[in-house]
Amino acid sequence: MLQQAIYDRELHEECGVFGIFGVPDAASLTYYGLHALQHRGQEGCGIVSVDADGRFHRVKGAGLVTEVFSGDKLSKLAGSMTIGHVRYSTTGGNTSENIQPFLFRHNSGDFALAHNGNLVNSVQLRQYLENRGSLFQSTSDSEILAHLIKKEARCDRPRIFSIIDALNMLEGAFAFLVMTANRIYACRDKYGLRPLSIGRLHDGYVVSSETCAFDALGAEFLRDVEPGEIVTIDTHGLRSRDYSQYKRRQMCAMEYVYFARPDSDIEGCNVHAFRKETGRILWREAPADADIVVGVPDSSLSAAMGYAEASGLPYEMGLIKNKYIGRTFIQPSQELRERGVRMKLSAVRTIVRGRRVVLVDDSIVRGTTSRRIVAMLREAGATAVHVRIASPPMTNPCFYGVDTSTYDELISARKSVEEVGREIGSDSLAFLSKEALLQAGGRSELCLACYTGHYPTALYQSVTQANKDDK
Repeated sequence: MLQQAIYDRELHEECGVFGIFGVPDAASLTYYGLHALQHRGQEGCGIVSVDADGRFHRVKGAGLVTEVFSGDKLSKLAGSMTIGHVRYSTTGGNTSENIQPFLFRHNSGDFALAHNGNLVNSVQLRQYLENRGSLFQSTSDSEILAHLIKKEARCDRPRIFSIIDALNMLEGAFAFLVMTANRIYACRDKYGLRPLSIGRLHDGYVVSSETCAFDALGAEFLRDVEPGEIVTIDTHGLRSRDYSQYKRRQMCAMEYVYFARPDSDIEGCNVHAFRKETGRILWREAPADADIVVGVPDSSLSAAMGYAEASGLPYEMGLIKNKYIGRTFIQPSQELRERGVRMKLSAVRTIVRGRRVVLVDDSIVRGTTSRRIVAMLREAGATAVHVRIASPPMTNPCFYGVDTSTYDELISARKSVEEVGREIGSDSLAFLSKEALLQAGGRSELCLACYTGHYPTALYQSVTQANKDDK
């Protein structure tokens, strides 16, 4: 896998969505919004705009936002209404047909669609639709909603009712943006697994997977889209309608732990503040006899700060991440792959030499990179390395858009904490408790399925596939 060759610890979340209504030069602003969401997907991106005559325009491609929209490509996207997407592939794989937003042309009206998340009943729905004549252009589960909308459409009622009917057939995690010639519909799953927020920009509106994109544009945060809600954005302003009365607030814990940018607020909680609090609690739960605290860049730095603050130990930059390593750095031999990891991350010898280090990380997935980092610190002269993880052990696959879909990918599914510690070569190893995640965010609910195996939805084909892959 690409991410194994680069840096085994990297998890990936499916994508990020962004939309603008009623703001001139919307495509250029969407470019900056997608750039702020680039951490949510680096494999492909796209923008669809609607001009003053109701015509749709699209630019999409593989690569980073700066690569896809190089030159004068943004000039092709006229209009004051857009939706955009950054993608990392989970369901469907990484092909050009799966790069979003999708654009559908139909005699009842064209529309575009962008999706963050993963549907767990996609196989059943695809079969249902194909048996009724639907022809799919991609292998992405995101396209299913478009076909459901058209199958449920009736000429004697507004489009929103066909969207409601379609959403009620979906099971899983999703934040959808659906754009017609004159409005945007922002939709969020009834479990609240994926984030989606609305902001105000000049006389128009902005919708984003994360609030950090609002800050990039100078937009004002208004509110989150609620679980089970559709928000219609048009010349009448914002209008809300519930498509489901079953509402939960089971936000994916990994949004706070790893995926989201530290400057984003998710359901009223700042991500940096959440991570820093997990670090404080981690010290109370698992103190270590050490000299300095070192965080693994970048998503673990906030937790490391919290651990240092609570323990009274100095926080040091003992590891440095090279931000200029190419995304496609793949080498054919193990020796060159090891060299690639060293290019990605390096220890600061002067800082760690002769010291007992508390190494704070956000998660251990396969364990390979944790072992390399521990070895790197020892080679740099650390006399002890105590690893502290600011989340519980990942013991179960995720089926909601995180690329850990089999037990084989998770070292903690096969080994005890003590065995994992020996595997990575640390002097000691401790994980954060599940209760601490709720405490850190002041929440009564989170999706903790990857830690507990208690999934908020039915799983349909997903758990069968995970078990099959595990055998």
